[in-house]
Amino acid sequence: MHVVIIGAYGSAGVAVAETLSEHVGETVDRLTLVDNGTPGGGLCILRGCMPSKEVLSAAAHRYQTRHDDRLVGDPPTIDLEETVATKDDHVLGFAEHRRAAVHRLTGREGVEFLHGTAAFVDDHTVHVADVDGEPDERELDADYVVVATGSSVNVPDLDGIDEVDYMTSDEVLDATELPDSGVVMGFGYIGMELVPYLREAGVSDLTVVEHDDRPLDEADPEFGDELLALYREEFDVEILTNTYERSLEPTEDGGVRLHVDRDGESDVVEAEQLFLFTGRRLAVDGLGLENTSISIDEGWVDDTMQSRDDDRVFVVGDVNGKEQILHVAKEQGYVAGDNILAHARGEELERYENVHHHVVFSGAAVYPYARVGYSRFAADEAGLDYHAVMREASDDGVFKTKTTPRGRAELVVDADDGTVLGYQGLHYHADVMAKTMQVAVEMELDVRDLPDRAYHPTTPEILDGLFRAATEKLDRR
Repeated sequence: MHVVIIGAYGSAGVAVAETLSEHVGETVDRLTLVDNGTPGGGLCILRGCMPSKEVLSAAAHRYQTRHDDRLVGDPPTIDLEETVATKDDHVLGFAEHRRAAVHRLTGREGVEFLHGTAAFVDDHTVHVADVDGEPDERELDADYVVVATGSSVNVPDLDGIDEVDYMTSDEVLDATELPDSGVVMGFGYIGMELVPYLREAGVSDLTVVEHDDRPLDEADPEFGDELLALYREEFDVEILTNTYERSLEPTEDGGVRLHVDRDGESDVVEAEQLFLFTGRRLAVDGLGLENTSISIDEGWVDDTMQSRDDDRVFVVGDVNGKEQILHVAKEQGYVAGDNILAHARGEELERYENVHHHVVFSGAAVYPYARVGYSRFAADEAGLDYHAVMREASDDGVFKTKTTPRGRAELVVDADDGTVLGYQGLHYHADVMAKTMQVAVEMELDVRDLPDRAYHPTTPEILDGLFRAATEKLDRR
């Protein structure tokens, strides 16, 4: 059996390769890993989570300096050249580590790596061009093909967008100079993470376009409202809610003019720079899917990670459009690897079931948002009988001592047996606490069995408060 993995440097592709490489010489006769990355390393390492956390750490330090009354004098400025240089140096090391891990697999007989661009010729024939920079070409006949090509920046089809200059998240992460003013399109997780960085890095006048009443669609309304207040009050960002982009045009001085509908009325926003944080799209351009039986539309990839139209083509990670998050991509990759082996043996395949676990490094990562499992809204949609309890960060003195008094947390438990169904947090260290709550949700623990005790570090005491409140509700029933 010959398996070809297209996109072998990414998190999902590596997970598949690691799984299948253990079976080369047994179920798998030959494993070919293909990637055209220069340098290789995968989206998360090169353009996503790792570099963004680098720049956010600088923003977090400046934000906390500005908000600590015990410190005097003007707040420091972020040295963009040093920030980008440090980011690049660290990313280079992360990427080298990833490439080394991939190439170690090729030390096994039957495993090869091709540095080139892959495209389907037909359903299971893959053409690879420019292998290792040489004018070499290969055609691979595969029994199974794994597509793990990730995602790319989405540029919306908006009238006038080709006439103006814009910066995507890629350009912001590399920017050593920023304008004084900007307008932001896109206030999902990319915008929520980068907007505070832009403010702390020197963009003094920043306007954000938000389509709905509040951002953070996956959260209950109180969290979106808290986030709005946080950005407006702590970062001095103008957020236009219930506003839709209509067209763009350049200004005479080289800036941008954005025409919008705001609460049903026409309005105009002008700025020096347009920041485009409008999400990501499936990276399938040039993949040659038109030469196969595969059509891309809603539901084109099953939960087994098989394409709906061809059960010997597996699609994992960002490119399948299910949930574009690193840890989900890895989990999907491991499932796909196991399922390829099972399919080849005629065994039953596993379906990937994801317990919602998501962190947005909002508020310059000082006030991250985390959700694990069900929110109240999601529990209502699922028709669950539940109790929900909420706690304000300001109720816990430890947050005040760390000059991070804002935010809240919520716990959802089953009304009958106390099973922990979900947690949401928008507060200091919510990202760290998410792992603890993921264990509680995935192990279906009874909230009454969770320990209520003093321990260090003390910020998780907000969880103890939720556990106690939920237990009291259950005991009263």
